[in-house]
Amino acid sequence: MTAKAPQSSSSYTADPAAVYETVHPAIGRRISFRPVSVEEDFERLLDWQHQPHVIPFWNLNISREAYRAHLEAFLADTHQTLYIGELDGVPMSYWEAYWCDRDIIGKYYDAQPGDQGIHLLIGPPEYLGKGYALPLLQVMIAFQFARGETDKIIAEPDARNSKMIHVFEQCGFAFQKHVDLPDKTGALMFCERSRFDRSWEHE
Repeated sequence: MTAKAPQSSSSYTADPAAVYETVHPAIGRRISFRPVSVEEDFERLLDWQHQPHVIPFWNLNISREAYRAHLEAFLADTHQTLYIGELDGVPMSYWEAYWCDRDIIGKYYDAQPGDQGIHLLIGPPEYLGKGYALPLLQVMIAFQFARGETDKIIAEPDARNSKMIHVFEQCGFAFQKHVDLPDKTGALMFCERSRFDRSWEHE
């Protein structure tokens, strides 16, 4: 069968703050994204950053005070937007969407004004290994490509994170090169709009 890329829908609204949502055709579950709120999300994000599966790749298992300062600084940074990803209305993932030409990654390739980048993590360990990473990523990338000026999405997962690199590849990303970033060696990957659309063809 052929699965079509998701379209946003107002028919399944569980959180009125959601900026994009859809029922993913492969898993039949509603995926939605809403902006991060310090008041609503600080405790859960602090908990997620201290999870064993998150620590090696985010290195933000820091004190409450330090993480609050970090989160508030990131929310004030106008080149990026932070989101909570929800599955059937339950918060379970964290996302950073950013404009590449205003980000450090723009120094490592010929960044164009419409290029966007993405960082993500799945927080609660009970959601790991259930096949949710790819559907979540597909919906977020569809959300980013909804911006008409965007024709390319960038990812730079930790080069050690082979599982996440594989998920990006399944979503239509292609490896370009390794880049030495201040906090990691990243696997620079590009996803062109046309390649993303083709990645939705499933048997």
